[in-house]
Amino acid sequence: MSSLKAREGEAEFNVPGAGKPCKTWYKVYGTLPHPQIPPLVVLHGGPGATHEYLDILSELTRLFDVPVIVYDQLGNGRSTHLPEKNGDVDFWTVQLFVDELHNLLNHLNIHDKYNLLGQSWGGMLAAEFATRQPKGLGKLVIADSPASMVLWVEAAKELRKGLPQEVQDALNKHEEADTTTDPEYIAATNEFYKRHLCRVDPMPKPLQDALAWTEKDPTVYLTMNGPNEFHITGSLKTWSVIDRLHNIQATTLLINGRYDEAHDMVVEPFFQHIPKVRWIQFADSAHVPQLEETERFMQVVWTFLRD
Repeated sequence: MSSLKAREGEAEFNVPGAGKPCKTWYKVYGTLPHPQIPPLVVLHGGPGATHEYLDILSELTRLFDVPVIVYDQLGNGRSTHLPEKNGDVDFWTVQLFVDELHNLLNHLNIHDKYNLLGQSWGGMLAAEFATRQPKGLGKLVIADSPASMVLWVEAAKELRKGLPQEVQDALNKHEEADTTTDPEYIAATNEFYKRHLCRVDPMPKPLQDALAWTEKDPTVYLTMNGPNEFHITGSLKTWSVIDRLHNIQATTLLINGRYDEAHDMVVEPFFQHIPKVRWIQFADSAHVPQLEETERFMQVVWTFLRD
């Protein structure tokens, strides 16, 4: 993979209310523009994580010559940080990240023809984007994402029931006391993650790196999501795209893992309401099948993009 052609850049992003110039950092794998194959733009999770755990999608470039674009969304990683906006729910909105994606597509001059893959929060963002029927969108991959955060919280409650009782007790105790930075709570959270975030042990370094950014600069993650993947206290806690899914015109692939925190119940509304859709589940994966079943993941995505 080290021999892959890759270039990095920054797209200036004019953000009203930011109080300073902003930029979006990105990386392009492969040839852009490509004479035959539309680029695949990859949207990472969080919100407020970073791109590292999705760099593996450059395998699509190596194996199938697909141009792949990863980027760090505003607020973390190599893009502009805005810690002074911590807790500002009027600033950190879904619309902000939709605008950022449009800006990036225009900067790269690919808004006429591209495909999207969104993972976790990135899939929520991709779905929001696709409901507006944007110019140039070809195919859409929604990976490990909920159609509703209310359903996500319901699913998390069910998954937590499968944890050892002492782990459940630790989670409940610290959430009630609002002591979610306590080492005991973090250890209990990691027990959930081993089962429902990533089943590869030890956790792959690219995933560790992406999650580490939510601790180094928790501005976006805490404001929009909350302290972790299942205790949702941020502005997204009532988010849903279900009532707009019928507007998605792009042919869509849904992906989740058998053990995914994006449980079947949170994925099903996409399947019910998107007009042209298929759904593939990875039997040995939790939330990051691109890292847990890499070879099959690349084949599934390429087959979908190619057909």
